Amino acid sequence: MAAISLTVNGKPIRAEVEDRTLLVHFLREHLHLTGTHVGCDTSQCGACVVHVNGRAMKSCTMFVAQADGEEIVTVEGLSGEGKLHPVQAAFQEHHALQCGFCTPGMIMTAVDMLKRHPHPDEETIRRELEGNFCRCTGYLNIIKAIGAASRAI
Repeated sequence: MAAISLTVNGKPIRAEVEDRTLLVHFLREHLHLTGTHVGCDTSQCGACVVHVNGRAMKSCTMFVAQADGEEIVTVEGLSGEGKLHPVQAAFQEHHALQCGFCTPGMIMTAVDMLKRHPHPDEETIRRELEGNFCRCTGYLNIIKAIGAASRAI
């Protein structure tokens, strides 16, 4: 067992976990933050993306013990004061989802991308989304939503 201390969505968390516990399972099963999805268990789909110290990371590739002392933000932690984050609002406005399974990971990836590329062109958006799979939408509205969010931020 490992004793961990981390911050999740601004709240300090202390816990004892098995060494092999993945961050995604800790978030979902221990903290009940189910917006972070488990899609493939092989680090390919991006449904589990969260921010670790401000950078997008696939939480299925990281043991929670590796996050000891780190700042984690999940999709639940993006919005504040009852308002959606501009990327969340753009996804809603531009119908950038169908089943919604990939949406949390797409949003978390987009937020990180827009910090690094404030005004991305379509090619940059497509390149940055390469680690996120959507099986429903064909990406067109996702790309439109991210472009709109870049103008709104």
